[in-house]
Amino acid sequence: MLRHPELHDLAIAHIDCDAFYAAVEKREDPSLRDRPVIVGGGQRGVVSAACYLARIKGVHSAMPMFKARRACPDAVVIPPNMQKYVSVGREVRDILLSASPLVEPLSIDEAFLDLSGTERIHHGSPAKTLIHLIRRIENEIGVTASVGLSHNKFLAKFASDMEKPRGFKVIGRAETQELLASQPVRRIWGVGKALHARLQADGIGLIGDLLSHEETELMKRYGSIGQRLFHLARGHDVRTVKPSSRAKSISNETTFDDDVSDPDELARRLWPLCEKVADRLKHQQLAGSTVALKLKTSDFKILTRSQTLPAPTQLAETIYQALLPMLRKVAAGPQFRLIGAGVSGLTPPTGADPMNLADPDLEQRRKVEIAIDQVREKLGPGAIGKGRSWPRTP
Repeated sequence: MLRHPELHDLAIAHIDCDAFYAAVEKREDPSLRDRPVIVGGGQRGVVSAACYLARIKGVHSAMPMFKARRACPDAVVIPPNMQKYVSVGREVRDILLSASPLVEPLSIDEAFLDLSGTERIHHGSPAKTLIHLIRRIENEIGVTASVGLSHNKFLAKFASDMEKPRGFKVIGRAETQELLASQPVRRIWGVGKALHARLQADGIGLIGDLLSHEETELMKRYGSIGQRLFHLARGHDVRTVKPSSRAKSISNETTFDDDVSDPDELARRLWPLCEKVADRLKHQQLAGSTVALKLKTSDFKILTRSQTLPAPTQLAETIYQALLPMLRKVAAGPQFRLIGAGVSGLTPPTGADPMNLADPDLEQRRKVEIAIDQVREKLGPGAIGKGRSWPRTP
């Protein structure tokens, strides 16, 4: 259970995957699940990552490998595979981008998100959206993540570090000053070993110790970082979440509770994903010219198919009708644990879904979809829907 008086009023988040490299290796080899795992190389190398079972024994990132082996002799040591980690990191990033275009990556396994104004799209507060995201990361990708939710970037990252693994920590405005005051000063972003030693020598061991010092005094003593110390000690951070690049695609996925092989059932599960993609296109004033289908087999193999449309679209029906033949072609036989729909080639909506003499029913489909959107806008997302989304009766 998660309770906080400001839970549904905060929108800046930091998501950080737990012991990412080691978690990916455990996902690849389930026999490692209950064993300590160290990702690193050679006797002279250093630890790239360690799972929490190894951390309990004292192993940590950047530790020399010979010390790590001494601290945890029963650990399984695996050489790092950056290509694999980057690939999985992209999958995590795609899930985050499904919630908001305002995603600022910090590394392949962590990022800031700004979920301001997404309540109407996701039908819930940013906190609820974040819970959905970390469940998707765990269920679809097979790694866990921790979340920090607050009113600025500094505090969001501060929060995510406080309750790992699989943590969800909230820092509200009302508690900011009191919470920070009792924390070690080394937890302020930018305080490395050298600065930490200087601060301690000056009698500043806790963040609260900075509050008795003026900004000019701190700047004179520590240079430009003194200004940062002054403001962050008070929980002030005016930085905004800045995406590294404009979103190139919009997608939505779902992981099944039980593997599915029946093509008709897969088609039923595909339709609401197309509706969600179309809804995001409309709300973000975009259209897409290439549609893509994604399937993940029960053994985590990913199948993708794509097709470029004659013209950009915003319509769920157009996306669905383009993806359906691809689904029918690849969905014969294998068991699937995930299905996804997406669009790329994003452009402004001007010129989307033009009249097409070869498709005389297009205008009627557009009118039906607009009418459905209007009903849902007034009465809620479940007020109306097409029959193809209903579960089949035995």
